[in-house]
Amino acid sequence: MIPVTWLEEAQSRIAATIRVTPLTYDPEHELYIKWENQQITGSFKLRGALNKILALQPWERERGIVAASAGNHGQGVALAARMTGAQAIVYASEHAVPAKIQAMRDLGAEVRLIPGGYGDAEKAGIEFAASSGATWVSPYNDGQIIAGQGTLALEVLNQLPAAKGFAWLVPAGGGGLLAGIGAALKADPGASDLPTAAYLVGVQSTASPFFYHIYHSGTQDGVLELPSLADGLSGPVETGSLTIPLIRKYCDDFVLVTEDEIRSAIRYAWQRYAERIEGSGAVPLAAALTGKVAARPAIAIISGGNIQAELHQQIVSEM
Repeated sequence: MIPVTWLEEAQSRIAATIRVTPLTYDPEHELYIKWENQQITGSFKLRGALNKILALQPWERERGIVAASAGNHGQGVALAARMTGAQAIVYASEHAVPAKIQAMRDLGAEVRLIPGGYGDAEKAGIEFAASSGATWVSPYNDGQIIAGQGTLALEVLNQLPAAKGFAWLVPAGGGGLLAGIGAALKADPGASDLPTAAYLVGVQSTASPFFYHIYHSGTQDGVLELPSLADGLSGPVETGSLTIPLIRKYCDDFVLVTEDEIRSAIRYAWQRYAERIEGSGAVPLAAALTGKVAARPAIAIISGGNIQAELHQQIVSEM
């Protein structure tokens, strides 16, 4: 399990760099919205990557940092590596969003594109780190990554203490954010005064439902993956990932939204809130708007806003 003290240490470690993002309320839907699309690098992923890399020993950074990413984790790794003087290599699918690839490069990372999907890029990155002796920084399967992501929940509770009794709608790919929020919300009450009453729901796309199947059936074998607007949530979960037992312990439900529902949520966020969000960040809003999670009041975690400009324009222009 992830001790809540790790989250508190992570919060102190990254506080000087990250941005405290807005939390707003939509009374029509009894929905609070955490706009992590306004985070530095445009995504919550900076929290975990920064915490992990700042916590490394100097010799671990000197070996070089290796990661795999659909784009957002890679940006966080690249920025953290640049801050600490480390060299970062990020493995990504050749089908990754071009704007995300360029953003990683602009932050100083060497990006190596791999044929296939995210799972292929992750496998290549793990193998290279093992053979080269470089330090592997997983986007989710790491206690310090999970603790860093969990600081988002600590931040929300500081902004709105009553959120301890709300439903929380959280996007999930490899599960780092969902596990970290679960660790914050459902810590052992004997070890912490953090709340235990939150109703925690993971949300994923029907196009790439790997963790959904792990949660409900205990396996991701046979899951069919299709192209998804929620590219940051795509791909299989690493075998034996720390996030699997954490999410099975902390999560109260896990739901799926369709690609059409994700498109509608992206459009709704722009038209109602003037917020630009990516597909991965839109899945909690889609779950709320469609009633797939009916519990209220609720908090939707908008995890990122790094969507290709042309795609966003196309979606928000649709009727």
